[in-house]
Amino acid sequence: MQKPTIVYLDAHTLNPGDIDWSPISNLGNFKRYEFTESDQVVERAKIADIVLVNKALISAEVLAQLPNLKCICVTATGYNNVDLKAARARNIPVCNAVGYSTPAVAQHVFALLLAMTNGVERHSQSAKSGDWAAQQHFAYWFEALDELHGKTMGIYGLGRIGQSVAKLALAFEMNVLAKHKHPERDAMPGVQFVDLETLFSESDVISLHAPLSDQNHEIVNKDLLAKMKPSAYLINTGRGGLIQEQDLYEALSKQQIKGAALDVLQKEPPSGPHPLFELDNCIITPHQAWASLAARKRLMDIVAGNIEAFLKGAPTQVVN
Repeated sequence: MQKPTIVYLDAHTLNPGDIDWSPISNLGNFKRYEFTESDQVVERAKIADIVLVNKALISAEVLAQLPNLKCICVTATGYNNVDLKAARARNIPVCNAVGYSTPAVAQHVFALLLAMTNGVERHSQSAKSGDWAAQQHFAYWFEALDELHGKTMGIYGLGRIGQSVAKLALAFEMNVLAKHKHPERDAMPGVQFVDLETLFSESDVISLHAPLSDQNHEIVNKDLLAKMKPSAYLINTGRGGLIQEQDLYEALSKQQIKGAALDVLQKEPPSGPHPLFELDNCIITPHQAWASLAARKRLMDIVAGNIEAFLKGAPTQVVN
């Protein structure tokens, strides 16, 4: 193939300007857009031999209008925004990126957990506002601080990220339980596999890491939340659709569980104020767990590698 035309439809999240584009731009005639509305996809992608996409939708209708398209590279692990069946029918490989964010997401899980157990932000703001200076004693805290040592971490989905979270939990000398589709394949020392009800009833912390599917959509609902300990925390850095958000709101409002920390919501970005924003026992971050500088550089290199492999006639990480 002569020098290909590569079009990136939503480039901002991968690289808002702090990474060198050369791993990708050196591979062809590179055109990038920060963000693309749905009605702009065909017009912008029609010149492309290779389309890069994060969240922009590539439907069967869109594919039918892109006769030049030969490959789709998803700049993420998830690929539900691409019609895989329609791409396969047109002999267009769809390549995703796996493993780039594992250390970053695992780190964020514990950043969220420690923020809840130690009340870091609240105590910092209090000290800076003069509360510490007004104290008679040298130390104070608003409520008993939780210690992770000896507590039980429950992991729903023990893939790459779940395993990394398990290793960190074990380093904190926590007990680790897991619910996973492939316990034999992904067994690891120190991790006990249990059923879903046991996971939620016996864990002090639940961390969600399973891919979203029709089978587990809103699996964390009032029934599972009711099985959790009143002292337990829920963390979601996976997909917002794993949680029934109204049920979580009610559980947190009634202090049925102690706290939740979410990096993902069902609708992103949320359309205006979200009910969970009102709650002091709910931490929310804007889907940033994956986005460390190092992780985005790894992602850039993986995507470039997928493009190179396709150009050599041996596409890799093909999901269709």
